[in-house]
Formats: sequence, C-alpha cells, structure tokens
Amino acid sequence: MTNWVLRGAVLLWTAFFAIVGARGLFDPASYGETFGILVEGVATNTIRADLSAFFLVAAGSAGIGALVPGWTRALLVPAALYGTALVGRLWGVVNGDMVNTGIVQAMIIEALTVLLMVGSWWMLSRPPAPAVPPSETESP
Repeated sequence: MTNWVLRGAVLLWTAFFAIVGARGLFDPASYGETFGILVEGVATNTIRADLSAFFLVAAGSAGIGALVPGWTRALLVPAALYGTALVGRLWGVVNGDMVNTGIVQAMIIEALTVLLMVGSWWMLSRPPAPAVPPSETESP
C-alpha cells in the first residue's frame, strides 16, 4: 500500500512540474510570473530552453522512476537537480543574495522534492516482503 501512495505522490509531483516545464516551453513569460525573472530579448531563448529542460527532465525522470519496474534509480535525477538548486540557493544566502518569501518557498519545495524522491527511491527499490504460506502460520 505504501508503494502505491509513494507512486501516486511522485506522479502528482511529475504532473505539476511537467505542466510548469511545458508552459514555459510554449510561453517563457510564464517563468517571469512564477519566478520573478525578467524575460526579454535574447534571454527569452535561454530561459525557455534551460528552465524548461530542468523541469521536463526532472518530471520525466520522476515519472519513469515511479512507473517502470527496475528503473527506480531514475528518481535520483530530480533529487540531484533540485538538491543542486537548493545548495545553490543556500550558497547565495550565505553570500548575501537578496532573499524574499518566494526564495524561501522555492527552497522549501526543493527540500521537500529531495526528500520525496530519495525516500521514494529507497522504499520502491527494496525487494517486496516474501509472502508467508498459510500452512506456516497455523499451529498444529
């Protein structure tokens, strides 16, 4: 039962970030609304490509890790991406970068993503418990 709950949570996460990535691919200005990034000029192409790649690769890997038996290690891809983003944000805080509620919210989402992906990988990669035949549980 726990495995199905974890798979469901990962798939909901996958759907959300696949939508964020696809939306940014077709409308990079949506990243400006969501992340407070100024999207104009030649930067539009870079933002479209880089942020969409980040979200779509993370979402695709999480979906594969949750759905394909034997591919649970794919869950470590979004964990690595979001963990690296979190470390980068923490490094920025240490170096005096401006922090607002949006940055704090992003850091919380990144930390929860790492926990969800690593925890799901750990639980889903464990072999299933062997079934105990009824004859062994009955006493003579």
